[in-house]
Amino acid sequence: MIEQSAFWALPAAGGVLAVALLAKVVVRLQLSAAKHPSLTGHAKMSRRVARLVPYYEFTGARFFRSDGAPQEVAARRESAFARLAASLRDRSPTTQDLTATAREGISDLQFTDRYRVPFPYRKVVGEHLSPDAFLQGAAGVMLTDLDGNKYYDVAGSYGVNLFGHDFYRTCVERGWERVREAGTVLGPYHPLVASNVARLREISGLDEVSFHMSGTEAVMQAVRLARYHTRRTHLVRFCGAYHGWWGDVQPGAGNPSTAHETYTLSEMSDRTLHVLRTRHDIACVLINPLQAIHPNKPAPTDASLLSNGRRAHFDRAAYKLWLQALREVCDARGIVLIFDEVFLGFRLAPGGAQEYFGVRADLVTYGKTLGGGLPVGVLCGCRKYMRRFREDRPADICFARGTFNSHPAVMGAMAEFLDRLDSPEIRALYEGLDERWNARAALLNALLEAENLPVRVANMSSVWVVLYDAPSRYNWMLQFYLRGQGLALPWTGTGRLIFSLDYTDRDFEEVARRFVAAAASMRDDGWFWAEPGRAPVRRRLVRETIGALLSGSRAA
Repeated sequence: MIEQSAFWALPAAGGVLAVALLAKVVVRLQLSAAKHPSLTGHAKMSRRVARLVPYYEFTGARFFRSDGAPQEVAARRESAFARLAASLRDRSPTTQDLTATAREGISDLQFTDRYRVPFPYRKVVGEHLSPDAFLQGAAGVMLTDLDGNKYYDVAGSYGVNLFGHDFYRTCVERGWERVREAGTVLGPYHPLVASNVARLREISGLDEVSFHMSGTEAVMQAVRLARYHTRRTHLVRFCGAYHGWWGDVQPGAGNPSTAHETYTLSEMSDRTLHVLRTRHDIACVLINPLQAIHPNKPAPTDASLLSNGRRAHFDRAAYKLWLQALREVCDARGIVLIFDEVFLGFRLAPGGAQEYFGVRADLVTYGKTLGGGLPVGVLCGCRKYMRRFREDRPADICFARGTFNSHPAVMGAMAEFLDRLDSPEIRALYEGLDERWNARAALLNALLEAENLPVRVANMSSVWVVLYDAPSRYNWMLQFYLRGQGLALPWTGTGRLIFSLDYTDRDFEEVARRFVAAAASMRDDGWFWAEPGRAPVRRRLVRETIGALLSGSRAA
């Protein structure tokens, strides 16, 4: 009888196992469906593809005809390229000489130089259009190189420069005066730490503060605390978002190791919300509000400018609804919502993205501009998530320390920044902020349209992206024409322009004039040429890549 019972139990057990396996498959499919369909949304695949892409280069005449341009257009390009290279070289020989010399010992400079333009053009550009990596001074909205040339700063010091170079110079100088007596003693806190904490609690609307040496470290601690308090393993980041260069938040190309406890999901997606509602292993959700201008896309760089496929558009209302939906599901599921405002903090509003979008996070990270011009990372959070120990388990802690946390010089500069943030002249910069910068973007777009130029800009307040209407394999050349017109861009080229808020209307009008002049020169020199009816650029790129793989040749 017992044997018969066991016999009949086998199918039942098999059915239970089948149901369990089916449920697991369904959950996995739901997770996959919540990923963005692009390679950026599939970290493992992006790393595999990155390893397969072969290097090849365009040299000689091929450099100027990679899009199949007729000889007349190619000759015009070649002549213009030589003139531009000579002009930039003659303008700043001292700056370029030091850049070339220093490159041998600065690995960061070697990296940025190699990724200013799409890689097939790298060799020729590197030989003739050397970047300017050094400067002599900065004042107002201008930078001065080692040869005395002045450039309008639209690079923004990676987001640090919010209120202008003079503002931060003053923060550093006055901040040091406030802590000079303490010097560089580490361990004990300078009294300014207490006042800085009080102000940050007020700004963030959160309970506690911890200081770190960089924005990356602040984000690392936020994720660690979320895992500690939720007893869950996984973090959710969104496709294309940047949260520093540490492994868990950079699971795709660029990280040699696999991030096993990271879900990279699609932003502004109902499928993502479903995953958050149904999984039990998610500790936190990371939000970088900068993504609102290009959801699910990485930070644009000219090195990835294959044609005119770059897209950007900021919809404040839509992004606010998305953040509200995230807040709701995180509350329901006990997931920690983290705003990473290291880049964007204080640029949209005095209270950051929380104030601007009207959504409160559990943990918020700041950095860059908050240091008053000096390096810093800050984590603000509600009390239940900031605690690093358990009262009932003394050995169960969440460790985080750093030698230079709360460095007196940084705390002094931060105190100056926070004091001046409340000043009438700074508050005035926030009045009508969106309207002012939206109007400036509209003005530049109108000027470009009037000249029939295939270039436009999209903006999220004072952070801008340059877009291209015409398919051209040479859109990345605009960065060098802009430099020739006296505009200082970041190494990413036209992918991101960052204006400081001290730009006057007159300053901006001059930038707009130079921008249009650069684009018009580029058009006249033939770089925007495109033959109607030719195969799409991406199709030709696929053919080139396959050809390089099969031939093993460096020349396409």
